[in-house]
Amino acid sequence: MRLIIPDNYTSLLGLKQTEMALKMMKEHFEIGLSSELRLRRVTAPLFVLSSTGLNDNLRGVEEPIEFKIKDMRDQEAEVVQSLAKWKRMMLRDYDIELGNGIYTDMNALRKDEELDNLHSVYVDQWDWERVITKEEKKLDYLKKVVRQIYATIRRTEFYLFSLFPQVRPQLPEEITFIHAEQLYEMYPDLTPKQREDKICEKYGAVFIIGIGAVLPDGKPHDLRSPDYDDWTTETENGFKGLNGDIIVWNKVLESACELSSMGIRVDEKELVRQLKISGDMDRLELLFHRRLMDGELPSAIGGGIGQSRTAMMYLQKAHIGEIQSAIWPGEMVNHCRKCGIKLM
Repeated sequence: MRLIIPDNYTSLLGLKQTEMALKMMKEHFEIGLSSELRLRRVTAPLFVLSSTGLNDNLRGVEEPIEFKIKDMRDQEAEVVQSLAKWKRMMLRDYDIELGNGIYTDMNALRKDEELDNLHSVYVDQWDWERVITKEEKKLDYLKKVVRQIYATIRRTEFYLFSLFPQVRPQLPEEITFIHAEQLYEMYPDLTPKQREDKICEKYGAVFIIGIGAVLPDGKPHDLRSPDYDDWTTETENGFKGLNGDIIVWNKVLESACELSSMGIRVDEKELVRQLKISGDMDRLELLFHRRLMDGELPSAIGGGIGQSRTAMMYLQKAHIGEIQSAIWPGEMVNHCRKCGIKLM
């Protein structure tokens, strides 16, 4: 059982205040995000047909929850893990204009998660996707959008502070950008998680660029599915990748905490290149991949922002189970209760 118990931890908000703050936080953040990036809300599926290839493969090792639909000749469906590919298809199907996009309130199940302070079987996030031009598929544009999202995160942090003065703002004014290759050069003897801890403790909020590409030790900073984010395009000084993660320093846990994974999406050539690297060329026969290769889908940027994790940071909670109602190992529940951490 992986569990961090902060010394002398006491929740700053009681259960009723927490529920009230969660509602206010989600409403305020959604309005801010949709205004900042010009996104309109759409309804998300809870499950998709397995044959479409629309479900998110995440790092390629997590297995989705599958079931058969009796009244559809036992076709197999999967509970979504996230909606990266589905959203891009919706940009076309909703005929979203250039410079605009969509967002959705996504709920997912990931049964293979290792449960701890930050990880739950239940995943809730704002999934968003925006139409861009081919000329905007550059590092400078990626950084611009990251700054817009970070500004929304900070505005919501101050909004909650104005309502609940005990949850004082913690985030720095600016977010720091660093390539995964640079981070490796700084801390070659550390694991990727340890590198994240080091850089986040130093700067408070960072965006690690190029997650998925192989580093000098022959391993990526973290795995990424080959068919949505572009993690192979060369950008500057030999660095690779037009994607990354927003990670902040969680002062309660004294640990780095990923809030968002996002990136400029692959077009036809990047899709083939990354499928070859991952050994998944057979995916080209699936619905999403066929539509992309046929030129039906727009160039796009998109990502997901974890709702419960962001709320944890705002409300300075020690465990994600203080934010969401989920299922936890009995020993974790008992240990948390003894240490003053009340899981929902």
